[in-house]
Amino acid sequence: MAVYAYSYDFCSTCEYGYYYIHLLPAHAAAHFYVVIFRALLALCLSVSINAKASTEHSYWQNIEALGKNQEVYFYAWGGDGQINAYLQWVADQVEAKYGINLIHVKLSDTSDAVSRVLAEKSAHNNSQGSIDLMWINGANFATMSEHSLLLKNWANKLPNFQLTDPTNNPSVTFDFGLPTHGMEAPWGQASLTFYYDNLAIDGSVNNQLPKTLQQLLQWGTQNPGRFSYPQPTDFLGMSFLKYALVSLTSNQTSLNQPVSAHNSDAILSSLWTFLDQLHPTLWRQGKHFMHNGAQMRRLVDDTELSLAFTFSGPEIPAAVTRFDLPTSIRSYAMDDGSLSNTHFVAVPYNASQPQAAQLVANFLLSPEAQAHKQKAHIWGDKTVLVVSKLDPKQQALFQTAKPHPSALPFNSIKRTLSEPHPSWVKAIKQGWQIRYGVSK
Repeated sequence: MAVYAYSYDFCSTCEYGYYYIHLLPAHAAAHFYVVIFRALLALCLSVSINAKASTEHSYWQNIEALGKNQEVYFYAWGGDGQINAYLQWVADQVEAKYGINLIHVKLSDTSDAVSRVLAEKSAHNNSQGSIDLMWINGANFATMSEHSLLLKNWANKLPNFQLTDPTNNPSVTFDFGLPTHGMEAPWGQASLTFYYDNLAIDGSVNNQLPKTLQQLLQWGTQNPGRFSYPQPTDFLGMSFLKYALVSLTSNQTSLNQPVSAHNSDAILSSLWTFLDQLHPTLWRQGKHFMHNGAQMRRLVDDTELSLAFTFSGPEIPAAVTRFDLPTSIRSYAMDDGSLSNTHFVAVPYNASQPQAAQLVANFLLSPEAQAHKQKAHIWGDKTVLVVSKLDPKQQALFQTAKPHPSALPFNSIKRTLSEPHPSWVKAIKQGWQIRYGVSK
């Protein structure tokens, strides 16, 4: 196809300007098309981006309009006074910002909330559910996702979600290896962190700090009754068992797959062998287990235990600051790896106030709320935000003074261990109960 160009020139004799038409050569015609194509593409992209931004802004304006001045029932574990106090602070903030009355329904087990939503669905209550927002991850998310109990494609539309850098940060879009599909908004990050009393573990020949699972077994033999873990019905107790299983399993791929009848016994056998050796060295000879991490922490404070663990490293200096633990406490990470994951909040599919719940979830993701939560004396829960994505004023919220002596030293975690597929939780729990449970 021929391409013609218009040019303008000026005649010095008659002093009149004139246009003339000439045929462009092939290479110039090609360049002409490229220039035009690029201009049109830039125009289309600009229109598309502006339209998308306008749509997103309009969507969130609608969420705000419908969500303000409502009552939100937030079902969340209530076993830690520090976390409960933080959620009361959140309630005060969202009431001031949005007129929302946030009610923290304290749970001893998140599975109770899962059962409630499932029961409501069975009763065909699809729009007036009793739960508006819930704290969730792992096996409970897998169950609710499988049974279509969660609102879909909302979390990725929260304005503050972009501050987590989701494109380059799979930890906020996958939960125990399962894609979240916008059904969960990330809230915090945690890694299994060990802590000890450095007056009790003094580094002597038979009292060296254990840095691996096998060293823990050896240390327990030399120092009987000074370590234990909560029963696996507790999240922290199950986390210790998963850490042990992952560390003992050579074929990690098998743990990323759903548990099955033909692989369960073979894979779990190494865990049972290890526990058979460990339990006689535990507090009360492994015949009695504490109910939760808070009880384990109290046993450390009472000097009954010398070594314990948590799934939130910053919780330890916070506990020392509150005088819930002695000042001789120190934190460290195991050399053979730290089990790590992200915890989330979700909106049930039948929430009575889904828009108000999303306003609360977006506030939980705000730099203000994330920075406040990360403070050692508040909660000490690690932020899910990528701080480099924040502006200087927001980044300043996360700046801390000199680290607390009991805090986990910077860059202590050299190796992270991924959570196994959620289906392994049930297999571990059932196997443990048969072998070591109270009813045995």
